[in-house]
Amino acid sequence: MHPEGPGERGESGVNNLTRIAIGAAAVAALVLGVLFGPGVLDPDRSCAAGVERPEGSEECIGVSATGFDFGVGEIRDVARAIGAENARVAKEGGLAVSVAVMMPFSATAPEQLTKMRHELQGVYIRQLLANREEGRPPRIRVLLANTGNLGLHWESVTEQLVGMADDPVPLRAVTGIATSNTVTKQSVGLLSRHGIPMVGSTITADDITDIPGLARVSPTNTDEARALVAHATSVDRNALLVYDTQPMDNYARTLREAFDQQLPDQVYDARPFTSSGEPDDPGNLGNVFNSIAHYICDTEARTVFFAGRHTPLRVFVSELGRSGCAERGFTVFTGDEASYLGQDELLDRAALEQRPGEKRPRVVLKYAALAHPDSWVASSGHTPPATGGSEAAFRRLESALSEVRPEIGENTLHDGQTIIGYDAMATAVQGIRRATGASAAVPALGDVTAQWPHFTGSLRVEGASGWICLDTEGNPRNKAVPIVRLTGDGSLGFEGFSWPDGKPPPEDCVYRKG
Repeated sequence: MHPEGPGERGESGVNNLTRIAIGAAAVAALVLGVLFGPGVLDPDRSCAAGVERPEGSEECIGVSATGFDFGVGEIRDVARAIGAENARVAKEGGLAVSVAVMMPFSATAPEQLTKMRHELQGVYIRQLLANREEGRPPRIRVLLANTGNLGLHWESVTEQLVGMADDPVPLRAVTGIATSNTVTKQSVGLLSRHGIPMVGSTITADDITDIPGLARVSPTNTDEARALVAHATSVDRNALLVYDTQPMDNYARTLREAFDQQLPDQVYDARPFTSSGEPDDPGNLGNVFNSIAHYICDTEARTVFFAGRHTPLRVFVSELGRSGCAERGFTVFTGDEASYLGQDELLDRAALEQRPGEKRPRVVLKYAALAHPDSWVASSGHTPPATGGSEAAFRRLESALSEVRPEIGENTLHDGQTIIGYDAMATAVQGIRRATGASAAVPALGDVTAQWPHFTGSLRVEGASGWICLDTEGNPRNKAVPIVRLTGDGSLGFEGFSWPDGKPPPEDCVYRKG
């Protein structure tokens, strides 16, 4: 960003967005619906251009180019802002392509809705920077693709996206793709078969990888586990693993497998549980975790590694903090899903607080974050590493967010979702523009996906979360992993970096054999 104040930039400056009346998005919806939207839908089931209610459902499902919010108030402001920017792209004309954000926007879990709003804010900010500051073709139109609660309408939405590859403003990448589960894997597989380039934002499961056309900006669960174990210097053979056996949850399963690899000689048997598969439904886990807490008290364990989603984690931390041996003091390590708990009002925060007469909190909860706003900013207690990322890259996002916040709502960045959504969009834009080169034509789909293996060395993505140096399978190599601690007051405090390879990347991000 630039140091000038408001009004001191040209018309390309991000802060000029504040001059756009978001109320004009309604007119934009009509214009874009005619110019770019899919065909006329059944008026009895239609929600907006490209979006309708499937038989037997009241959810608005489909793909919108107009900033339609699918009836979800949580994303309304940022969706309208995206619609307004899309309208500006259409009005100005010239070479333009579409990038779709595919998510279950009409999910019912409150924490999931907040996460999606934050991630969509990051996408929007990167769209603005691409269109207003960088001045390179093609311009970027953002599509919102709602797969419905639990992603159950993934197939129809994915097929709709495939059909948009030949639109007047053609689809050239899909991002979002945020949940590591069976539905996401199926959707990614279908997009891959049709040659659609993809950039996963928060998917970390190891078995959603090496898929043609897919790049990711978040570390794999294996890399998260390596970083956590490296950070947990006091881990001994008494450390114990608690894991989810939910068959549809690729995140929990591959995180468990990754912890198993990093903890091969543990004394105690791991403790299983089975979640409901619903993001905010704990089912009977209170009783299950009460029993597991009793087992832990029978051991000498002080460290627990947890492979599961945020709702089971919330219940587990609460039960462990109430256990008869809680004064022993436990440290729980887990994956990035823990970021949801910062805003979870149902968490028993007393479990994370130090009580009078006790030497430490009953439970210390640390997790491998995807991003954190304090990671690359120097402070009295933290000097960022010389490689792996930069403060300048983060400050660019932070500055843009401060300018558009009145249009898209509050955001503290601490859950990392805006940062990682921004970086996924940055990767998609870089792939599209490098495939376009000096030509005045829309790049072929295959030319975009061909860029992913080359995003390393000097062509790395300078992400706000850190360098994104992709390997030949589309995964970020040795990506910076911030270790974050959730405290009793709900704050998400940055504890320091850990690296999957045990050290930061080389200064040129080029890895040499041997």
